[in-house]
Amino acid sequence: MITRRSFIASTLAAATLPQTVFAQAKTFTLNPRFAPQDVTIDAKYGVGQLLVLPRAHFLYFVTDAGRARRYGVGVGKAGLEFTGTATIDVKKQWPTWRPTNEMIERDPRAYAKFIDNDYVQPGGPGNPLGARALYLFQNGRDTYFRIHGTTEPQSIGRSVSNGCIRMINDHVIDLYERVPVGTVVTVL
Repeated sequence: MITRRSFIASTLAAATLPQTVFAQAKTFTLNPRFAPQDVTIDAKYGVGQLLVLPRAHFLYFVTDAGRARRYGVGVGKAGLEFTGTATIDVKKQWPTWRPTNEMIERDPRAYAKFIDNDYVQPGGPGNPLGARALYLFQNGRDTYFRIHGTTEPQSIGRSVSNGCIRMINDHVIDLYERVPVGTVVTVL
């Protein structure tokens, strides 16, 4: 039997649940080593180039001879990572997203809402690509790999994605403003 006291207590608990969940989501603290910082880099890398070192979980934007802006990143799981050289041929703010067919095949439960349809998730705060996306191309062809924001900031410094390079949303917004279309990206 529900008493007045238990009804009020459960109502108050239910009312505060969204705030509690939101507060927990906001408590993420980035390891300071993954915060953007200016560092030295081998002078052989050209100014304006992006260099990604997946094993170290860093992306470098070369700003001057021997200098770079370094960002912490999350990268692809073993066997799913991108390596090589590409160019940024497309840049999008609050991009739309749809998993690749390979992603759906690997994890149909996670991507169930995309099976047997053409649904594309609209851009916005809940979109896995986050606030910005830089699209990597090779020889004019989309690689389907991206440098993008994330809804999972705790993935920075880890190898957990389906191959893309993830960044904290504020960090990818900063990078987005710094790099033009045509920027060379090398992932070692």
